[in-house]
Amino acid sequence: MRRYRPHILVVIALAIVLSTGWHGALRNALTDLRFAWQSREASGDVVVVAIDAPSIEQIGVWPWPRRLHAELLQGLAAAGAGDIAFDVDFSTPSDTASDEAFVKALREVGGSTILPSFKQPTPNGGPAYINRPLKPFSNQSWPAVVNVAVESDGLVRRYPFGEKLGDAVMPSMAVVLAGKDANRRPPFLIDFSIRAASIPVVSYVDVLRGNTDALDRLRDKKIIVGATALELGDRFSIPNGRIVSGPVLQALAAESILQGRTLRWTSDLGMILGLGVICLLMMYSWRRLGPGIRVAILVGTGAAIELTAALVQARWSLVIDTSLLHIAIVAYLTAIALDEIDFRGLLGRIAESRFHRIAMSLGDGLVCTDENHRITVWNPGASAIFGYAPAEMIGRPFETLCAVAAAEGDTRPSMHDAARQALLVPGGAVVVEFEGRRKNGETFPVEASFSGWQGTDGFQYGAILRDISVRKREAERVKYLAEHDALTGLANRNTLHARLVGMIADAERQPREVALLVIGLDGFQQINDMLGHAAGDLVLRAVAERLRIEVDGKAVVARLSGDEFAIALDCAEAGEPIAAFADRIAQAFEAPLATGTRQHRVRISIGVSVHPEGGHNADELLSNGHLALSRAKATRRGSHVLFEAAIRQELENRLTLESELALAADRGEFELFYQPQVRLIDGSLVGAEALIRWRHPVRGYVSPAEFMPVVNSSALSERIANWVMETACRQARAWELSGSNVRVAINLSPSQLQSGDLAQSIASLLDTTGLTPSLLEIEVTEDILLNDESRVLAMFKRIQQLGVRVLFDDFGTGYASLSYLKKFPLDGLKIDRSFVSGLLVNSDDAAIVSSTIGLSKQLGLTVVAEGIEDRATADFLLSMGCEEGQGYFFGRPMPAQAFETQFLAAELGAVSAA
Repeated sequence: MRRYRPHILVVIALAIVLSTGWHGALRNALTDLRFAWQSREASGDVVVVAIDAPSIEQIGVWPWPRRLHAELLQGLAAAGAGDIAFDVDFSTPSDTASDEAFVKALREVGGSTILPSFKQPTPNGGPAYINRPLKPFSNQSWPAVVNVAVESDGLVRRYPFGEKLGDAVMPSMAVVLAGKDANRRPPFLIDFSIRAASIPVVSYVDVLRGNTDALDRLRDKKIIVGATALELGDRFSIPNGRIVSGPVLQALAAESILQGRTLRWTSDLGMILGLGVICLLMMYSWRRLGPGIRVAILVGTGAAIELTAALVQARWSLVIDTSLLHIAIVAYLTAIALDEIDFRGLLGRIAESRFHRIAMSLGDGLVCTDENHRITVWNPGASAIFGYAPAEMIGRPFETLCAVAAAEGDTRPSMHDAARQALLVPGGAVVVEFEGRRKNGETFPVEASFSGWQGTDGFQYGAILRDISVRKREAERVKYLAEHDALTGLANRNTLHARLVGMIADAERQPREVALLVIGLDGFQQINDMLGHAAGDLVLRAVAERLRIEVDGKAVVARLSGDEFAIALDCAEAGEPIAAFADRIAQAFEAPLATGTRQHRVRISIGVSVHPEGGHNADELLSNGHLALSRAKATRRGSHVLFEAAIRQELENRLTLESELALAADRGEFELFYQPQVRLIDGSLVGAEALIRWRHPVRGYVSPAEFMPVVNSSALSERIANWVMETACRQARAWELSGSNVRVAINLSPSQLQSGDLAQSIASLLDTTGLTPSLLEIEVTEDILLNDESRVLAMFKRIQQLGVRVLFDDFGTGYASLSYLKKFPLDGLKIDRSFVSGLLVNSDDAAIVSSTIGLSKQLGLTVVAEGIEDRATADFLLSMGCEEGQGYFFGRPMPAQAFETQFLAAELGAVSAA
C-alpha cells in the first residue's frame, strides 16, 4: 500500500478535479495565456464601419433613420466595397420613406448585403423570440445569425458556424462574410491571438460624408457595419481581460475563418495517453530515482508539454488540452513533498517552539519533568517563586521543591500520582496544594495544577505553580473580618449568633442554662457629640478591653452595633449566679476608662436573658435581651434587668395600643371633656381645662392615664395634640359667640414644641377660628421648659405677645421650679394635686402651698389649685390667698354639651333677661 500511495493520491486528485469541473477553468486559462504569448495581425480584408461616438455626436441620437443606412450602402458600393454585413436590428418598421429608401439601396447594391437575425429570450422564461429583418429587406439581402454564447466565467470564446432558427439552419454572420458553408459543423474557438486593434475601423460619418481617405480603405474589403460607441452597450468580454464591441467580435471571427484559424480542442484520447505516460514514468522512477531528480523530471515534463501545446496552437488550428496533465504533475509534486517531509517531527518541533515561547512568558511558575520526575523545563516564573536559576534545577528531582520529602507511607499525592490522575479527569488537570521551600529555606503554600501527556521521549509531566501565601493571608483576613468587629476585635453579631446556637445545642443535650447579657453604654452619644467619633472609638475599644478582662475567657464577648455589646456564657462555667455576674460587670465600669491622656466615666445598663426561660433559640435570646436592656435604660440605669415574660407582654400591649390609637385618630374616637375652673371667693366660672378622652367602640371610655403616656412617646403625639388645640379653640370660640367668655386651658405636648414654629401655629389657629387670644391658656410642664432653654424662652415670649396666657402646670413636682418662675414669661401657675389633697392633714404640704401662693402674688402670677375635693379644702386655700381652683368639688370633666347645660345655661339666661 505504501508503494502505490503516491499514485493513488494522484488518481484521487484527478477524480476530484473532474467531478468539480476545475480542469475546465485551468484549460481556458492556459489557452488564454497562449493567446497572450502569440500575437497575430489581422489580414485587413475585414473592415469595421463603426457607429462610434463622433458619428453619434455629428448625426444625432441613436437610432438613426434608415435612409442614412441607404446612403451608407450607396456610398460603400460607390467606393468598391465587397460584401457588406450590418450588425444592426432591422426587425421593426420605421418611417415608410426611410424603409423604402433602404429597400431601394439594397436592390441597387445587388444582393451583396448581409442582414442579421438573432434570438432574444422572453422575460417569463418561455421559448426565445426570433428577430428577423422585415420581409422587404430580407428579400433583397442574405440572412445571418449574430448570436454568440457567453461562458460561465462571462467570456466569449466559441463562435458558431450556424444556428437553427425555426426549421432551417442559418449561417453565422462571420461565416457568410468569409464565404464559407455552415454544414452543421460544431462551434470553433476564435483565435484571440489576432489583435483586435489591428482590425481596420472607419467611422460611419466619414463614409456617409464621402471622406476620400475613408473610402479608399474600403475598396474590395468585406465590411461589417455596427455600433462601437460605449453608450450603445453592444460589448463583450473576451480572454485576457479585453472588452470588444459586437462588430469587432464578428470581425475577429471572420478573420479566424479567413486565416484558417478556426481552432478546435484535441480529443480526450491524447489527454489519456499523456496521463498514462506520466504515471508510468513516475511508477518506474519512484524508488529508483531521488526526489530531486523526480521533481526535475516532472517540472521538465510540464514545461515540454506546455511548449509543445503553444507551438501546435501557433502553427495549426489545434488547441491541446493540457489541464489534467498539469494537475497530475502538481499532484505528483505534492506526493513527493508528503513522502519526504517528516510532518510529525515538523509539527512536534513547531509545537515545542510554541510551548517554550508560552512557558517563558508565563507569570506563573511552569515546571516539566521526564517520566523519572527529573525537571526538564524551568521557566522565569518558577525562578521568581523559588529563587533557583534554571541551571540549578534542570535535571534535579521535582521533590526538591517540597518542604518535606515524600516519606514511605505518606498519603499526600506525589507529582507522579497527580499527573496520572489528571489523565482520568475531564479537562486533564489535578490541583494540589503543598508546602514549598524556597532557595533561602523559607517555606510557603504552593498551588500546583498537574497534568501528564505522552511525548516523543516517553511519558512527561507538567505543573503550573503559584505562590498562594498572599492569597492565604487575604483569605484569613477576610474570614477574620467576617467573624470579628473591625474596631474592637471582638466577635461580631454573626459570630455571637453562631456561638449561641452551639451553646444552646450543648445545653439541650446536657440540661443547663445559657445566659446572654446585652450591654448598652449610658450617655455615649454625648462623648461622640462633644469630643468627636475618634474619641468615641477609643472609648469603645476601652470598653471592649474591660469586658474582655472581666469575663477572663469564660464567655464570648461581642460588639453588636454602635454602643451595644453582648456577653454569651454557659452558666455552668460562670462560677457564680448570673445576677451576681451581671452586677460584677456593671460595677466594673464604676472606675473610669483611660483612653490616652483622658479618662471617661461610662456607666452601662444590662439586659439579661437566660435560656430556656428567656428564649428557646439564639434569635429569641437576642430579642429578649434587647427588651430587658430597654427596660434597664428606662428604670435601672447603671444596673441590670433580667428578662421576664411581663416585659414582652408590656411591649406587645403598647404596640397593640399604638395601633388602636392610630385607628382611633382616623375614626374620630377622641373627644374633649371640660373641667370647670372657678373663682374661689364666689364659685363663679372663670374657665375650663380641656381634657382628652377616648371613647373605645368596645371598652367604652378609656382612662387618659392608660393611653396618654403611650401617645406622648409615639409618632401620634403631635397629631393628637394639634387636634386637641384646634378642637378646644373652636369650642371656646363657639361659646364666645354665644355670649360666654370661657377661658380654655390646654396642656401643651413636647412634640408640638419640637416640630415647627409653635407661636406661628397658634397665631394661625387664632386667626382661623377668630378666638380672642386671652380666652386661650397654655399649660406647660418643666420637662418642656428643660428642652433647649433659650429657644423655648424665645418661643413663649412670642406666644405671650399674642395675648395667650401661659401657666406653669404641676408646680412643685420638678427640680428647679422656682428658677423658672423668674426666667420664663408666665401668667400663672397650677399647684399640683399631690400638695392640695393633703393640705388639711399635712403641715408640710400646707407650708409649701402657702409659700407658693405668697411667692406668686409677689411675682404677679395667678394661682390655680388642682384637686379640690371638698368645701374645707376650698375655704382653706381661699384663706391662704389662692384665687382660683378646680376639682371634683366644683365639677368633674364632662362633654361640652353637659358643660354648657351645667355651667353656661344660667349665665346665658341672665344675659337674655338683662
